[in-house]
Amino acid sequence: MGLFLDRGALGPSFSVDAGRLVPAPAAPWGARRLDCAWDARVTLRPGAVNAHTHLYSGLAPLGLPAPKVPPEDFVQILERIWWKLDRALDEELLRVSARYALAEAVLTGTTTLLDHHESPNFIEGSLDVLAAAADEVGARLAVTYGATGRNFGREEERRGLGECARFVKSNRRPQVKGLVGLHASFTVSDECVREAGALAEQLGVGVHVHVAEDGADVEDARRRGYAGPLERLLDLGALPPGSLIAHGVHLTAAQVKRADEAGLWFLQNPRSNEGNKVGYPSALAASSHVALGTDGWPAEMDVEAQALFRLGAAHGDAQAVLEARTQAGWALASHLFGAKLGVAEAGADADVVVSVPGQKPRHVLVAGRPVVVDGRLVSADVEEVRAKAREAAPRLWKRMESL
Repeated sequence: MGLFLDRGALGPSFSVDAGRLVPAPAAPWGARRLDCAWDARVTLRPGAVNAHTHLYSGLAPLGLPAPKVPPEDFVQILERIWWKLDRALDEELLRVSARYALAEAVLTGTTTLLDHHESPNFIEGSLDVLAAAADEVGARLAVTYGATGRNFGREEERRGLGECARFVKSNRRPQVKGLVGLHASFTVSDECVREAGALAEQLGVGVHVHVAEDGADVEDARRRGYAGPLERLLDLGALPPGSLIAHGVHLTAAQVKRADEAGLWFLQNPRSNEGNKVGYPSALAASSHVALGTDGWPAEMDVEAQALFRLGAAHGDAQAVLEARTQAGWALASHLFGAKLGVAEAGADADVVVSVPGQKPRHVLVAGRPVVVDGRLVSADVEEVRAKAREAAPRLWKRMESL
């Protein structure tokens, strides 16, 4: 049975064929009809892209406790909160976190997510857990393991890169893509940086890495003898064209321009940067390839865009530049998935959100698959997903407390 998106008098109607939108003045025989014209204000728009997130922190909105000793800087935030959380994850906690975060994402109209993952006590197979959750919920997912030596040294670095290699080679899911990952450069050795670049070249994929989120990353690179973390990664060959740089808060305009000329993407995360008090990435204005992410915050991309416009205006970014960043995720996702995303027109991949502006989506399709119909998640049992998340969260907090 096919699918028919009935626009009535509001515009052209579409059927879905092989995951793409096809003009259709009437419903094909036997097609399932989705009403896309119940209100004169209804729009048919492309699904949103979250260009940088951490699904492993999906349970954080369910009562993540504050650390007993308040952090005084960014590195202490990592050490006392997020690095404890990722070490506390086991396979089941990761599965519950990912299912919950992905289900809530598609319910808001976010259909594609680029995930940067760490779970140091559950490395091998962790990317399969994330991919399976994306398959179940129906979201597109580009995923990597952020190799790091911050817990167990070189062996941990090798295992992280090994998980990236294993997943990229074995993945057969058309809506899931694998990349090579590095955690923030101040947590990895030069050997790991070189190995990541060589692996990415071998696999024909990019590297997804945190760069200059905080001044500590810059200071670390300089102590190692480099001009900065970007130069370190470039000098060691870890950033092939198409690689993804998250944050870039403490880069200069010259550094950003160099990265842009090298064919690299920047991933800006306004709410996270503001919350962590690391600053605003004014230098990203020197790049034409800046997409919007949430860095683990809920995947409400309209809310993230509001934070971008508010903070960008306060720091002198032009409105047109900020608007371009809200659109850039589609170009990035189209490249990663070999798809035509970002438009709801004939020939485009059917990643579509049907809604009235300012209201929650009524229908959401991903690659032509209905994942939300009449406001309800149909690709999974959302009440079961939420119940398991509420049940698992206290166990995660208890494991964190023991670390």
